[in-house]
Order: sequence, then C-alpha cells, then structure tokens
Amino acid sequence: MKIAKVIVDVPANQTDRYFDYLVPEEWMEEDFLQPGMRVVVPFGPRKIQGFIMGISEHTDVKKLKCLDSVLDITPVLTPELLELGIWLRETTLCFLIIAYQAMLPAAMKVKYEKEFHIRNSKEIILWKDIENDKKLLPSIQKEIKNGNIEVIYRVKDRAKKKRVKTIQPAISKEELIEVYNSLATTAIKQKEVIKHFIEQPQKIELQVLLEDLSTTSSPITTLVKKGILLEHYDEVYRDPYEHRSFKRTEPLPLTEEQRNAITPILDTIENKQHAVFLMYGVTGSGKTEIYLQAIDKVLKQGKEAIMLVPEISLTPMMVDRFKGRFGDEVAVMHSGLSTGEKYDEWRKVQRKEVRVVVGARSAIFAPFENLGIIIIDEEHETSYKQEENPRYHARDVAIKRGANHNCPVILGSATPSLESFARAQKNVYQLLTLKGRINARSLPSVEIVDMREELRRGNRSMFSEVLLEKVKDRLEKGEQSVLFLNRRGFSTFVMCRNCGYVLNCPHCDISLTYHKRDYKLKCHYCSYEEALPSTCPECNSEHIRFFGTGTQKVEEELAKILPEARVIRMDVDTTSRKGAHEKLLHAFGQKQADILLGTQMIAKGLDFPDVTFVGVLTADTMLHIPDFRSSEKTFQLLTQVSGRAGRHHLPGEVVIQTYSPEHFSIELAAVPDYETYYCREMLLRKNFHYPPFYYLALITISHPELPKVVDITEKISKFIKAKLSNKAIVLGPVASPIPRIKDRYRYQCMIKYKDEPNLGKSLQTLLHHYQQEMSRSELQISIDMNPYMMM
Repeated sequence: MKIAKVIVDVPANQTDRYFDYLVPEEWMEEDFLQPGMRVVVPFGPRKIQGFIMGISEHTDVKKLKCLDSVLDITPVLTPELLELGIWLRETTLCFLIIAYQAMLPAAMKVKYEKEFHIRNSKEIILWKDIENDKKLLPSIQKEIKNGNIEVIYRVKDRAKKKRVKTIQPAISKEELIEVYNSLATTAIKQKEVIKHFIEQPQKIELQVLLEDLSTTSSPITTLVKKGILLEHYDEVYRDPYEHRSFKRTEPLPLTEEQRNAITPILDTIENKQHAVFLMYGVTGSGKTEIYLQAIDKVLKQGKEAIMLVPEISLTPMMVDRFKGRFGDEVAVMHSGLSTGEKYDEWRKVQRKEVRVVVGARSAIFAPFENLGIIIIDEEHETSYKQEENPRYHARDVAIKRGANHNCPVILGSATPSLESFARAQKNVYQLLTLKGRINARSLPSVEIVDMREELRRGNRSMFSEVLLEKVKDRLEKGEQSVLFLNRRGFSTFVMCRNCGYVLNCPHCDISLTYHKRDYKLKCHYCSYEEALPSTCPECNSEHIRFFGTGTQKVEEELAKILPEARVIRMDVDTTSRKGAHEKLLHAFGQKQADILLGTQMIAKGLDFPDVTFVGVLTADTMLHIPDFRSSEKTFQLLTQVSGRAGRHHLPGEVVIQTYSPEHFSIELAAVPDYETYYCREMLLRKNFHYPPFYYLALITISHPELPKVVDITEKISKFIKAKLSNKAIVLGPVASPIPRIKDRYRYQCMIKYKDEPNLGKSLQTLLHHYQQEMSRSELQISIDMNPYMMM
C-alpha cells in the first residue's frame, strides 16, 4: 500500500496540513508519483487540485479515499521549491497552498466547474448555464434530493499547449516521382504540392506551405486522404519575440573598477560558495556588463542564472542585451506577456531548454535545479515586494535560494535601499563600488528650480523658464528630452472654487482624478468613475476647477507652448495594451519623437544616446505622503531619472522643479551624494525607531462597519502588547492613511521590534482565532511582516 501526502487547494487553517490519499494500483510502479506533481483529489463532495508532498507506506487514517487523476507527468515544483514553500509559510504567515501557487504561472491555476449529470441519461447540464436561472435552480435542487441528478465537480487545467498542423510525405522520394508523373495534367495544384516535397522532403508547417505555394488546403487534404502525405499536430511555443531579431554581442573590455568588482564574484562562482554582494555603482557605470560576464562564467560551468529586473519598464532593453549575448538560452518572464506566453517561457525552464531567466519579481521562482547565480538589478525597487499573499520580498527569496544552491547573489543599484547598504556596512553583504561612468563620462549637471520663486515672478505655468529654455534648445539641436512627472491623469483633484467642495470617490476616502481623454473622473483605488459635472454638486456654482498636474495636462500644455515638438506620453493609460510599452520606447529610440513624457516607468533603465536633457516637473510628489520611506523614495527616483541624461557622447543636463528645494533628499539627489544622504537618513531612522534599526510588522483590519473595525483592532492591539516584551513598540489602533477603500473601513496596528522570538507564533494564533469569523463574515485581517506600503 502506498500513501500520497497531499496539500489541497483550500486556503484555510484547518486544511493547511497534509491529507493522506491511497495511490491506485495502476500508479504503484516505482517513481511514477513524485513530490511536486499536481493531482486531482476527492475532498468532501467535490474534486480539487492538490500537490503531492511525499509518498509514504504508513497512515493513521482508517478509511482512505483514492487519488482521482494526475495533472502532470513530471513534477512542476522541484524538491527545493517544495522546501521553499514551507519557509515562505513561516516567514510571510501565508497558507502553504498560496505559497505554491505563487510559484507557478497563472495558466497552471486550475478552474473548477460544476456539472449536473441526469441519472440513466447522457445529458449533462453545466452550472454556468443555469446559475442565474432563478426558476430552474429550485427544481434541480429537488431532483438532487430525490437522487435523479448527480453533482459532479470537474477540475480543468487551464494550461493549454499551442499546436500547429504540419505536413510531411508518407512515401519515399521515388514513389512521389511516380505519383507526380501519373497525375492528370488538370491536377495542377496537387502536382505543385508533390513537386515541393520531391525537392524538400522534410516536415513543414501547413500555414507556411500554403503561403509558399499560394494555394488552398484542398489539394493537400486530397493527397492526405490518398495516403501520399501525412498530417500531424506538433506542439510549438508562443514566442513573444519571434518577430524580433537580436544582434549578437560580444563581451566588452572591462574598466579597472569593473574588474575589481567582478573578481570576488567570479571567485565565489569558481569555489561554489554562497555570498551576497551589494554592487553600488552610479548610473551608467557598467553594472549590466558585469552581470552578463558573471552569467557567462556560470553557463560555462553548466549551471543556470536568474536575472531580476523591476516590473515591465526595464525588460525591453534588458531583453535586447541578454538575447544579444546568450541567444536562445534566455527565457523572459514579465507582466507584459500573455498568459500563454508566460506558460511557454516557464515550460522552457522546466524542460531545461534554457539556462537564463530574465524577469520581474515572480521569476525568482523559476524551477531551475542547478543555479549558479542570482542577480537583482535596481535592488531598491519597491516592486520586488509582493503586496498580496504571500507577501514576500524577492530579495529575501533570492538570498534563501542562493544559500540552497551555494551560489552568489548580486544586488545592484545606484541608490541601494538603506537596509541593504546598512548590511554592507556591517559586512553581512560584501560591498562592491563603481564610482565612475564608463569611458569617464561625467554625470549630468543638475539645477534645482524653486517653483515658489517662479510664482513670485508671475510664472503660473507648470514649466519654469529655465526648463522651457532647455527643451527649446534641444529641439533646435535635434536632441531629445525626457520629462518626468509622478502622476497619471489630467489633474489630481477637482474642486469648487466657490464653496471648496472636492469631488471624492463615494466608495473610498480619496479624491477623484480627472482623465481628459474620456472626460471622466476616476478613482485610482477602486476603479469607480463618473462623468465630469458642469456645476458643483454642493452649491451649483459653475466655478469647478482642476488642481494639481497629471501627464495628460502636461501633454496638452506642451502642445500649446511647443506645437512643433513631437511628444510620446508613457503612463498606465497609454501602456495598458499588450506591447504598447515596447512600441512607444522603440519609436522614441528611432527618434520619432523629441520629448518622452512619463511617470515612474521612464525613470529607470532607459538608455538613449540622444537624450541630453531630463526635466523633473514635480520633485515633491512623494515627499509628503505618510510613509517613513518617502524621503528615500524621492532621493532614489530623482537620482535614477537624472541618470537618463548624457549617457553617451553628448553631455547631459537636468532640471528639478520643486516647492521644497531645501529638503536634503532633493539637495543631495542633485549632487548626487548617496553616502551623505545615507548618513542623514539613518540618523532620522534611528531616532524614530524605523528600519534598518528596527523590524516592522503591519496588521491591517478592514470591515464595512466602522465600530466593528475599531473594536477588533483594539482587541488585537491589547493581545499583541500582552504577548511581546517591553522592548517592542506597538502603535495603534489608528485609522489607515486612506481610511476607506471600496466601502470598507480600514484600521491598523504597527509593531516595531528588534528581537521577538514569539512574534510569529502570536500572529499565527491571532489569525487562527479570527479565521472562522473571516470566512463567515466580511472581516479581513492582513499581516505584512515587512511592509513597503503604509497606505
């Protein structure tokens, strides 16, 4: 008797353990069932997906159910990833099934379908066909009670493989010649097809054959029926880059600084050692070339590499560099691909057809079994933190996997996160520094413009005089400019100048943003939208005005002031369609525009030779949000966006417009001087007990009823205070910075601590205590052990 230990697809406390299932006789043979395979199991009245965690010969359960079916022939999770899931459960307080599902592409998350089978009949009724039919449902319920209808739950695998029809000869070349000669002269098209296979007897895709011969499928179908040709369905990959050719590149000679930085990395690769390197190098210092050469060394050892880049914004250029250097060895995983494309890229990794993965956050779970290096570029980026369960940080997962595989992890950035730089200062990470740009190019000169002075001089425009001058100058010279604004939409809020009424979202405590393209007011939190009113809903005044500046508004103003300038706008609205991001960047690279105007997505990784000017329209946007990292994020963003100018032979200039020119994060980003910034910010963090001096945990409670939220948050706060030492600081209960989203009130508690061994256990107890209420009512409790979003 063989027993499969299965974790089932029911995310709840009671089911967050292994369930025993009997292995059917036909699957008893050695090694057919392996840990990491997806199976379908009976669970209560239904059938659901599960993962095999192990095979045993013992069980304490008296009456066992049998495994129903297998969804994979080979395991989709490696033994290392199964272990990693258990570690994720402990560190992020999620359910094990949630951890495993985060590791797989969306196409592999199964669909559950309910069917009604009528007894003694072949008739099947699908649930989706009747779920909204109020008349039919009671009668079906009655028939189920009487035993005339049976409910069947089906588990449908969403992972679809793409297949194409191929054609090949079914007979020898000599026999083809005979058939060709025997065909009637009127069978012109059939003769053309046979002639093709006499000259080229190999298999060909049907579509390609039809195009080559300018024919229909009719003559081919006839020849297949006669047994002269064979048709097959062959599996092919959906390749997002099939229409792109990548120019092959060779390793570049390294500068002395680059050689000093790469040497310790190559040593750890050679000696199969785990180490974490923080590569702190100014923008344009050649970090990517070091990554490429380190990966090359790993591939020569027969090992594999993971390269993480922040979200979609970096991938087009990174793909060029990696495909150019490593060709078909590279799989790409990011949010811009379709579900099918992501699945196919993942399968290339699983089938060991590629050895390098370039991708966003989730690519850290690539199912490699022989990792030689993991690299996280722009390691300070907050997009490496997942904001829903499991709330992991890709950096922590990378370091854990690096230790599992005894391989180096490189964290690269021009503006490292304070936590990483502090660890490097304490020799937890090894610091590698690149202080100069390639070919000794100078960093761009930066000018800070005080917008309060502009206002005093009567300039009410969103552009300072100096910024406009520099943009005009670039237009005359035929050079390009990048204008950066940290907001999408037309304006940030709409207010009545008569009574001061601000148009807010009815479901969230946040103002609505005006989007001019469709004349709508939109909520960026719950997607609520309404038409722009012509009069104030409060006092009926016509004095409704837009305040704040969005990308659409800047684009409109540019068109008025510089009608001759060609502008490409990049924000969430213009890049939501598949491939739009890449098209816009390609157009700008081909000099089809003079100005690239955009939000955060243009601040990082762009490298265009003719960009000699960068303008930051509002540097303070992030400075005043209620988040202890707001100053750090401002410094990083300004440094990164400034680094887009003058990266090649032409010198660069930057203008930063601000209403807070005296703030040290803006002053020091203009230099740029990371070390001085680090020292000043660390002092503040120490005084106010924030990371890296303290760890944080954030508990957020939400419910449609305000008294309920307040009551539960107070109870949770008391419970936590009683369980922790007097060295821990518990703040709250307090309303969240955005106190209501989607008609749910939100309260939070923050825990600051240095060493609390009981914290994890106490928080688990808390979740267990409220589990039933959360599944029964509308209560939601989320715990983030390393919060990056304070809102």
